[in-house]
Amino acid sequence: MASTTKATEDGLDQAERDALDAAISDLTAGSRTWSHLSVAQRVTLLRAVRASVAASADEWANTAADTKGLTGGHPLRGEEWLSGPYSTLGALDAYIETLSRIADGRNPLEGVRIDRAPGGRTRVHAFPLMGIDRMLLSGFTGEVWLEPGITPRQVRAASGLAQRTPHEPGGVGLVLGAGNVTSIPVLDVLYELLAHNRVALLKVNPTQDRLVSVFEHALAPLVEPGFLRIVRGGPAVGAFLTAHKTFAHVHITGSAATFDAIVWGRDAAGRRRRRENRPLLKKPITAELGGVSPIIVVPGDWTDADLTFHAEHIATMRLQNSGHNCIAGQVVILSRDWAQRDQFLAALRHAYAKAPERPIWYPGSSSRMTQAAEDYPGALALGDRVLVEIGEDEDAAALESTEYFAPVLGVVEVAGLGQDFLDAAVEHANQKLQGTLGANLLIDPATERALGTGFERALTALRYGSIAVNAWTAFGFITPTLTWGAFPGGTVQDVGSGIGVVHNALLLDGVERSIVRGPFRPFPRSFPIVNGGGRFTILPKPPWFVTARTGAQVSEGLTRFRADGGVPGLVKTLLQALRA
Repeated sequence: MASTTKATEDGLDQAERDALDAAISDLTAGSRTWSHLSVAQRVTLLRAVRASVAASADEWANTAADTKGLTGGHPLRGEEWLSGPYSTLGALDAYIETLSRIADGRNPLEGVRIDRAPGGRTRVHAFPLMGIDRMLLSGFTGEVWLEPGITPRQVRAASGLAQRTPHEPGGVGLVLGAGNVTSIPVLDVLYELLAHNRVALLKVNPTQDRLVSVFEHALAPLVEPGFLRIVRGGPAVGAFLTAHKTFAHVHITGSAATFDAIVWGRDAAGRRRRRENRPLLKKPITAELGGVSPIIVVPGDWTDADLTFHAEHIATMRLQNSGHNCIAGQVVILSRDWAQRDQFLAALRHAYAKAPERPIWYPGSSSRMTQAAEDYPGALALGDRVLVEIGEDEDAAALESTEYFAPVLGVVEVAGLGQDFLDAAVEHANQKLQGTLGANLLIDPATERALGTGFERALTALRYGSIAVNAWTAFGFITPTLTWGAFPGGTVQDVGSGIGVVHNALLLDGVERSIVRGPFRPFPRSFPIVNGGGRFTILPKPPWFVTARTGAQVSEGLTRFRADGGVPGLVKTLLQALRA
């Protein structure tokens, strides 16, 4: 009765309340059905979902691109293939493999290398695990580090999470979907089901309303038996759902402000509840809330090609999806003592300016762009984007504490070279930048080798849930056997970048962070004879670079290969990649 009264105050009519209650009732029944499925039956179900997602890939990617204004032959339409159906198909493949092992009486980590990371941590070498990934994404690897004190034996014993006890019901979960990347809500639903045995009601963000019919088609094998319901709605629907007593858990991808409104309420009443530690939300909540992500550029002896490549790399970290990413790189941390500092800044300005223009589409972005211009009136306004180079006497606080969620890139400088710079940059990121979701670090092979164990110590000191070395943390996002979430420590009182992890297709417990390592140089400069001992890769300019000329075609081709395994199409895609 209380939820009905609140809903009336929030402006929902009776028909809307009845429809939501009916969806929740369906899920309550679906939860009982789910708990009766064996793990082998869940594998069969996931394979049906995979087939349905593959059949929906065209509609999914094209609808998403159109909603973001990437119409016709726009060169960046490929982003929506990789961040939508490609990511989802990869996750389904990984979950199917994990559950198949459990169904066969095997451990999910059978055959997966486990060793020790600094500080006595247990490290799981979680990527690549399949031959096709070793070939197509050669040079890229991924590790999951567990929290200190967890032993390899404990990792193996706990892997599988809720699929170790499939008949213990997890109830009904509420997923408040992200509005920026189309795979996020789907991946969050899958994690509810498989990590926690919770069927889910997904409330899509209004920015993704046009995707609802696509999701219903793609996820029909979950909708039909009552394991998933998808609803639209704004704040009134969200308030009704979070107050509903049926839900056992809430998961949100969004902003800290939205999280606080859900947990504590709004305005003066919410602030009072927070002071008194009387949360409005009476059920557990997990969250992924973004932050201000650093890009640490370690000084070394770079070639002109290195400077150009990584300037375009950094431009991609900020401009992909028009900067509307929780993991977008926002603050470049540079050494003011680097002999190539001026060359690098010139290359960065050029790369940032020349990337294709695109609509700034996410609600509120224009006001945040205006805010950035007001914070830094001397910033470079480059069409649809802003570059802020912090001078020695300028205050970087606004840049380092505001997640602009828009195409705003900043550069700050610290002193030092070698280990001194790296340690200072890590401390700067940890202490000055808001959030702990992801950090990026660029370092040439010779410098990394010279630093030796000091480099790994610096990585260990970075307090971020996802770290990318010579890669962008978005690679960690689309790699399903890695984990995605803030560094541990967030609470409802001080949530930071969030609470908990998602993706995690190996279903590991006690995760601290994931680390991606990539090649410093692309093909053909990745050959050992010219690469100074760095990682070899067959990838030229990666298709996710905003400056990749064939990125749209290659991203679509990789998704189609992921969907159907067609070798002729893959060969064509690889040839297109060489023209990137």
